Amino acid sequence: MNDTVRPRCYEATDLESARQALARVLPVAENDLPWRALAYAHAQLGSTPAFAHSVGAALIVAELRVGADAVAAALLHACLGDTSDFDATFGTAARLARGVAAMARIETLATSATDKRVDPHAQLEALRQMVLAMVEDIRVVLVKLAERTHALRCAASQDAATREALGQQARELFAPLANRLGVWQIKWEMEDWAFRYLEPDTYKTIAAQLDEKRADREAYIKGIIERLQAELALHGIEAEVSGRPKHIASIVNKMRRKRLSFEQLYDIRAVRVLVKHEIDCYTVLGLVHNLWQPIPGEFDDYISQPKSNDYRSLHTAVIGPEDRALEVQIRTFDMHRHAELGVAAHWRYKEGGRQDALYEEKIAWLRRILEWKDDVADSSEFTEQFKTELFQDQVYVLTPQGRVVSLDRGATPVDFAYALHTDLGHRCRGAKINGSMVPLNTALENGQRVEIVTVKEGEPSRDWLNPALGYLVTHRARSKVRTWFRQRDVGEQVSLGRSLLEKELKRLGVGDTNQEKLAQRLKFGKVDEFLAALGRGDVGQRDLVNALQEPGKPSPALTPTAKPRARARSGNPVTIPGLGDVPLTLARCCKPQPPDDIVAYTTVGRGLTVHRHDCAALKRANPARMLPAEWVLDANAAFEVDIRLKAFDRQGLLRDVSDVIAKDRLDVLRVNTESRGEYAHMQLTVRIRELQQLARLLARLQHVQNMIEVSRG
Repeated sequence: MNDTVRPRCYEATDLESARQALARVLPVAENDLPWRALAYAHAQLGSTPAFAHSVGAALIVAELRVGADAVAAALLHACLGDTSDFDATFGTAARLARGVAAMARIETLATSATDKRVDPHAQLEALRQMVLAMVEDIRVVLVKLAERTHALRCAASQDAATREALGQQARELFAPLANRLGVWQIKWEMEDWAFRYLEPDTYKTIAAQLDEKRADREAYIKGIIERLQAELALHGIEAEVSGRPKHIASIVNKMRRKRLSFEQLYDIRAVRVLVKHEIDCYTVLGLVHNLWQPIPGEFDDYISQPKSNDYRSLHTAVIGPEDRALEVQIRTFDMHRHAELGVAAHWRYKEGGRQDALYEEKIAWLRRILEWKDDVADSSEFTEQFKTELFQDQVYVLTPQGRVVSLDRGATPVDFAYALHTDLGHRCRGAKINGSMVPLNTALENGQRVEIVTVKEGEPSRDWLNPALGYLVTHRARSKVRTWFRQRDVGEQVSLGRSLLEKELKRLGVGDTNQEKLAQRLKFGKVDEFLAALGRGDVGQRDLVNALQEPGKPSPALTPTAKPRARARSGNPVTIPGLGDVPLTLARCCKPQPPDDIVAYTTVGRGLTVHRHDCAALKRANPARMLPAEWVLDANAAFEVDIRLKAFDRQGLLRDVSDVIAKDRLDVLRVNTESRGEYAHMQLTVRIRELQQLARLLARLQHVQNMIEVSRG
């Protein structure tokens, strides 16, 4: 490929040269906005390479024919004013220029999307979609593509590291975007520059194998088009003939995709014929084969047998003038429109990606907008069509490792956590966005880096399912939370039922019993169903006693083995089975409180002392002096419990903790709060009347925003 015919890097830095260059490409009827933007850019940037780069980008935008605002935005993006005068002077162009400048973040994101645990192709795909979601006007993307294209042109004279970085960025991010939007001239040029910078040796090899310069190939194709047009006119066939020489990047891509050598390629030169009717396709095919000799085995009829993506066309290869191979594609205008714009988008087939019909429909709409521009680009009414909310139903954020995550618009950090992993969502207690702590119901925005703060063991909060609180937006996350509660509720009910059954059997003095037979007597098909019903309270004590009574035997409650439970004396809510009313003391070392597992220890001269089962003081005690002990609470009994809290310090933390306690109408006896760096440590003493209240309170406190740890004191 001859470098002299490549679009050149614009390097002139004086205002007059820039004015003349723009005048050659701007329409005569264009308004004065580009000229005012040019003067402003030169006044701000001076005769510098930055000014030349802005002019070079503007020249490419002008060739795209997307209006004066976009040309002006290309000139202004490197010299944004921060005053209202700037916005008032340049209007829409100023807004577009700010969008282009903001897209510089995309270049950083592209290099940071490096999570090795995720498919890199999936990451890049999400990043491309993020580009479209981050802009409100598609012209911002077009200006950015033009700016990157000019940067690629100028990189030819820069160091190898710069060329490689620009080439990688173009290949992975910007060239695929240009492909999807149908901006072919930018797509082809970007791919060739990227290939030249990233694989220089292969590039030179393929260039040497081409037996002609690009200009010669283009002249050859022009001659083919003229010959075909004359032949079609002679036979009265209305058709549109177009063509382009293959670019080096596309040649290599096809060689690799089909595992062909350069000599096996027959489509280095190609033309396309569009006709009105399907029958005309086959007529044109006959004319082409009459003009030039077909190459055996190189004919494909994708009209009678469409590809899997519904692509339809006739492909043939012939020996054209000068004995050069030539590919000819023949299709109707409708087939072409479907291939280029339809839901079965051709770019998806070319890139080998998975199908996403909704995304492809959005791309198709943008392509139609860009095709219509040639007719009505000067219409202010039409330029409003460039403003699109097509991609605003999604938001794209990054993990700390650089993985791009797509979520529904309005999603929160909790949605983000569940999107990454179910367990991460369950253990989520706080979130940082770009390094700063935020509430868990904060709506995420495009391009933010989100970090989830977790606890070692955690569970979701029922508050997350309350739509009014705004913690969850995505169906996926809400479903996972609901599933957790369904599973936990059943599991807790079974566990509680098993515990109640064991206690009742012990109270009645009944040894091991067959739980399956017990469940059958109570009309339950499975033991777990019986235990869950017992835990819910659906099976009462009388029902259980009756079920335990086997036919022909007295009730267990009346048998002599049943031992009455002794009540503790002096108001102590503890009993020692088999000892009756004995004096006992609650140990000060471990401060046992219901529902702790407890044991009684016989001391010398002080009677029985009640300890927690895991009390450190008992590790060195004589096991022979230990006796089993149980809590026995009256209906109105109350006891004090110390609770310790650790959380990220923030305004309103104590208020939120107090609100949780107030919901259960509990008495708070003491509160002590201390801040240490970014953490807050609290110690509360509350009065509990029911055993269930303590478990419920600890669970609810665990779900207070930014809470890290909740434990008994």
